[in-house]
Amino acid sequence: MVTRQTRNPVLASELDRFIDAQVSTGTGTSADAVAAETLTLLRDRLGRSVAATPVAWPIAGGACGAAIRAHDWSATPLGAIDTWSPQLRSTVNTVVNSPVAKVLMWGADGLMLYNDGYARIAGGKHPAAIGARAVDVWPEHADFNRHVLGEVMRGEVMLFRDQPMTLHHDGAAHAVTLDLFYTPVHDFDGSVGGVLGTVIDNSERVAAERQLARSESELRIVTDALPVLISYIDRDYVYRFANSFYEDWVGLTPAQVVGRHVRDVIGQPAFAVRQPMMDRALAGETVTADARLPHRDGGDRASELRYIPRIEPDGAINGFYVLVFDVEERVNRTLQLERQISHRERAERQLRVLNETLEARVIREIEERRLAEAGLAQAQKMETIGKLTGGVAHDFNNLLQVVSGNLQLLGKDIAGNARAERRVSNAMAGIERGAKLAAQLLAFGRRQALEPKVVNVTRFVRGMDDMLRRAIGEAIEVETVVGGGLWNTFIDPTQIENALLNLAINARDAMEGRGKLTIELGNASLDDAYARGHLEVAAGQYVMLAVTDTGSGMAPDIIDKVFEPFFSTKSEGKGSGLGLSMVYGFVKQSGGHVKIYSEVGEGTTIKLYLPRAMGPEDVEVATSGGPIIGGTETVLVVEDDDEVRATVVEMLGDLGYGVLKAVDAGSALNVIESGVPIDMLFTDVVMPGTLKSPELARRARERIPDLAVLFTSGYTENSIVHGGRLDVGVELLSKPYTREALARKFEQVLAGQRARRRAAEGHEDAPRSDGDVPIRVLLVEDDAAIRAGAAEMLRDLGMAVIEAASAEAALTTLQASPVDVLVSDVNLPGLSGPELAEAVRMRRPGIGVVFATGDSEVALVPWDPQAILLPKPYGVEALRSAVVRAASKAAIDRPAPADTAAEGPVLMQIASDGQTRG
Repeated sequence: MVTRQTRNPVLASELDRFIDAQVSTGTGTSADAVAAETLTLLRDRLGRSVAATPVAWPIAGGACGAAIRAHDWSATPLGAIDTWSPQLRSTVNTVVNSPVAKVLMWGADGLMLYNDGYARIAGGKHPAAIGARAVDVWPEHADFNRHVLGEVMRGEVMLFRDQPMTLHHDGAAHAVTLDLFYTPVHDFDGSVGGVLGTVIDNSERVAAERQLARSESELRIVTDALPVLISYIDRDYVYRFANSFYEDWVGLTPAQVVGRHVRDVIGQPAFAVRQPMMDRALAGETVTADARLPHRDGGDRASELRYIPRIEPDGAINGFYVLVFDVEERVNRTLQLERQISHRERAERQLRVLNETLEARVIREIEERRLAEAGLAQAQKMETIGKLTGGVAHDFNNLLQVVSGNLQLLGKDIAGNARAERRVSNAMAGIERGAKLAAQLLAFGRRQALEPKVVNVTRFVRGMDDMLRRAIGEAIEVETVVGGGLWNTFIDPTQIENALLNLAINARDAMEGRGKLTIELGNASLDDAYARGHLEVAAGQYVMLAVTDTGSGMAPDIIDKVFEPFFSTKSEGKGSGLGLSMVYGFVKQSGGHVKIYSEVGEGTTIKLYLPRAMGPEDVEVATSGGPIIGGTETVLVVEDDDEVRATVVEMLGDLGYGVLKAVDAGSALNVIESGVPIDMLFTDVVMPGTLKSPELARRARERIPDLAVLFTSGYTENSIVHGGRLDVGVELLSKPYTREALARKFEQVLAGQRARRRAAEGHEDAPRSDGDVPIRVLLVEDDAAIRAGAAEMLRDLGMAVIEAASAEAALTTLQASPVDVLVSDVNLPGLSGPELAEAVRMRRPGIGVVFATGDSEVALVPWDPQAILLPKPYGVEALRSAVVRAASKAAIDRPAPADTAAEGPVLMQIASDGQTRG
């Protein structure tokens, strides 16, 4: 029986507060509804109180429901069941009948009421946990439960997903992973009466996921270790797995591949080809194919491709596995094997043919070997003679230098004595003939110091037309045949002129002054077969210069000897026998080839094959000559020959120079290290002792950085000449030399030194002495009349000028010609003047720039703060000032000019097509 509770007299206000609380908490939809439900519950309770037997509660609920019904709740803070509030009774009934593990912790103490699902989680704690406090049931999680109860009793909702916990029951610790959901349960007065907990045991799922992760990790370890593309693709053609080999093949990591469509990984073209095969795999067919797949290196690689469908137990196919094997090496090995088999079969066929022609072949090989041995013997003989003549020429040049120097000094002492002067002049003529003979010996011995340039031989041949006609006489007809598109060649221009002159004179003598001389120029390619038949010939491209006469011709035994020095078929006194020897040595030293074709009574053809040069032709700029002047600089002369040294010292002293002398390189280095001021080192190349001249020069410049260095020798060996060519930046005065040649060479080398000093010091308008190197100007102007006038003014100022009609032609010229100052119009066809200057400075950072323009507003445009502006029209002085200022501002460092003087500066014109015009 339920005891009626005592009520206060003011019943209406308490009822109002109860109804308001029920509406505010959402338990009732309206005040009328709450009042109606309250009256219904009151009638039901009154009806039960008079019933014979009450209904057992909670209804059903399994084992936990029975345990709750049997529990004596009157001894607990909750009291007897029939005194519980409707909210508590309803909540407990819901909990025990829920298929999900649930627990209700009621009241401030959190007394536990739970269902059978939770009992399985509680294990041995059940059934003692029913009605017990949560903090007492789970002491290991007491803090956690206090925190949860505190927060949720204040109305908070809490959830914990995949919460790892260790539960202690049945004498053991059990690791579990739970999803925990905690919701507040409101009592009839709107306050939170308890906490409803829902527990989902994810332990098996988490364990399975961990096992799956371990399995996937092991699978990835295995698949990543294989040099095979391995992946899994679903029905939407999306990658769901990929191994690390994808990074090697397509440049994408597995993380970048997974989740992407196949076409985004291998490209649309490759996907379009593969899609039909993928569809076959998705239909259940295992597909194997050979293909070429795009690789990250930009090419395609031969591959063996396999698509294996993944068939589920129910027969469904959700995707397929991909295996791609790189078979590029295997394919290449197969092709190589096939080629080897083909080569072997061809070799076997050739062997059969060779066996069938063995006798003829043996005879031919013997003959070829005989010819090769004869050629080798001839080459060795020529080399031996060359070394001998080179050595003789060296000593001979030293003797000539002594005699020549003393004769020139003597010439000053006998000035005014006509008879003595004539005799000295005759002696000097003999010296010149001796020097020419020594030069021919050095040329044959391939010991001369060549100064090769990239040239087009056509220009030299046509320029020698008048000279050749005077040399061979009017009775001989001269015909020149030049092939189209003649290549450039890399040779010494002076030596090729001498060679052509020698060949023409020999031809004249063979024709006895009457006949026809044909000079032919053309391109030629010598193949491997030709090279095998001619020693010292390298297969390749050559420029061929042929000289043909209609003379008497030569017999084969004569041809074998014509290149030997002092061999001549001419009568006594009509030749030295060194002309062809000089030609032979020069061509061989230049990397070329000489071939003679001759028959008695039919004439002779001599062909010179000169190696082709791939670069543009060098533009030669000659400087004006002037009177011989000396200097006051201090020169250290290093010469081991006492007589030569004495002669040189006297000649330099006569020219005004201060002279120090040393007998070898070691002594010279001691002088330099003593600290004595020295402006120039003048040293012989071939010196006794361990310290050689090039090393002396290097160590001297370490101590005196701006020291000028000039080498001299009658025989250069290989110290400053390599490959038959003078090393870059090396100045050489060949013995024997005249007083004039010595003076001009010193003037040239010291002028270069002064220019470098002036540029380093940064003097803008520093005056240039008569001995300085002339400023080299690249003049770019599209108006022909203006260009011609400006070029003439620059030439009158003593400057070397190269003309160009466009910026493009100027850039072509700049590749082959050293230039100090660019003088350019602003408005040009094609590239403008400022654009040209920018391109030029990328190639030659130290070049000076002058802009010439008639636009008065152009000075306001700051294209180039380093450039000099020259307004049009301008006069000679304005032009001179602008060019000199630009040259000084640019801090130029030009090499010294060649020692060969000309009658004035050479004016070269470069047309708009980049071709050189005379």
